[in-house]
Amino acid sequence: MAEGAVVSDLLSFLNASPTAFHAVDEAKKRLRNAGYEQIFEREDWKLEAGKKYFFTRNHSTVVAFAIGKRYVAGNGFLIVGAHTDSPCLKLKPVSKVTKGGYLEVGVQTYGSGLWHTWFDRDLTVAGRVIIREEKDGSVSYSHRLVKIEEPIMRIPTLAIHLDRGVNDGFKVNTQNHLLPVLATSIKAELNKAIVDNGPIESGSQTDGKKSTAKHHSLLLQMLADQIGCQPGDICDFELQACDTQPSIAAGAMKEFVFSGRLDNLCMSFCSLKALIDSTSSESDLEDETGVRMVALFDHEEVGSNSAQGAGSPVMLDALSRTTNSFTSDPKVIKKAIQRSFLVSADMAHALHPNYMDKHEDNHQPKLHGGLVIKHNANQRYATNAVTSFIFREIAAKHSLPVQDFVVRNDMPCGSTIGPILASGAGIRTVDVGAPQLSMHSIREMCAADDVKHSCEHFKAFFQDFSHLDAKITVDM
Repeated sequence: MAEGAVVSDLLSFLNASPTAFHAVDEAKKRLRNAGYEQIFEREDWKLEAGKKYFFTRNHSTVVAFAIGKRYVAGNGFLIVGAHTDSPCLKLKPVSKVTKGGYLEVGVQTYGSGLWHTWFDRDLTVAGRVIIREEKDGSVSYSHRLVKIEEPIMRIPTLAIHLDRGVNDGFKVNTQNHLLPVLATSIKAELNKAIVDNGPIESGSQTDGKKSTAKHHSLLLQMLADQIGCQPGDICDFELQACDTQPSIAAGAMKEFVFSGRLDNLCMSFCSLKALIDSTSSESDLEDETGVRMVALFDHEEVGSNSAQGAGSPVMLDALSRTTNSFTSDPKVIKKAIQRSFLVSADMAHALHPNYMDKHEDNHQPKLHGGLVIKHNANQRYATNAVTSFIFREIAAKHSLPVQDFVVRNDMPCGSTIGPILASGAGIRTVDVGAPQLSMHSIREMCAADDVKHSCEHFKAFFQDFSHLDAKITVDM
């Protein structure tokens, strides 16, 4: 696929994925269209060699895999792991705030965002809503994904006339200053048709409806209109504020992607596309002895310690249940893990032209320079000489560019799902990522070339790893 087509596909993925829930939903659609069968963790698995499957957990984590036709229990898994979440502002359990004649929405910070970039943006809300449904006298509950398309909120900055020292240092008080304005109280009062119309409420609950408003009726009515239900049918929700400006190809030469959530939906997209492209025809799995897998986790930005994070058993469950579908020997999974390999894919820090001193002199990843292999002696990244060699060798075979990164000794180093999965499962791991600028801003940027490089590199990994790994000797 040409670079322009790949970038256009990425933009479609990004614009369809304002939240982790939406990203998983978009991934499901793409997997189904590619012939992947959905399986469920609550049910028994009956898997076959040569077939393709996926499952979700919490609808915010998705694991997809294709089993080689020559696979036997104990063979390895070829995995690319990424994450679906990004720093954002999530609505509080009680989001209704009224002060100074304004209706505001109470939010809590999620992850380590650049919160000053959220000011003066045209915001909306998106996420999932739990709704009550009644049919033929029977009540059931389901979750629905929702996004209000138009801008409905804004976090206004304070005028410089009221804060003359702001340009000497803008410091955000995340409790007091990060409340989006939804409406004025007087306009909400005048619009009686949408006030007090069955809001989510606190206190005792009988049949899914409650009694004291926790959220603005105005907001609940907008959500209900979007979903196609009554406000009183909304039982609970997980919503976040998000920017309404779409992801675009930009720059004078259209060489950049400007978007929110590139960290880490860009790597999620590239890994998913690589898996689908490497398993698109019957012959693709003909000689494959392993299992090609993509695992996209939630909650990386807050440490991965959840039922659907990389710190949970979700990936190990996928490996063991797949292996055990082909053998009754429970010890075989241990052999399979030692034959497996994980590419931990999370966006990397490109050299910033205005802050060049923030990079180590010999490790300055550039936009358009290909995937970045991340190294850290203190194991903040899981890369070692063997795993970096394998990933670099695959790049060389396909004439793909690759770069290296280590953080300066006088700066702290971030981390990824790589060390969590490497230490939790004992699987060989390399940490990589496409270079980007403005990481954790509401609006980030990367290079179009690197999107194509990443897709091609991950696809080559799926196609070549099993053959290459057979030639490598370490623990002998």
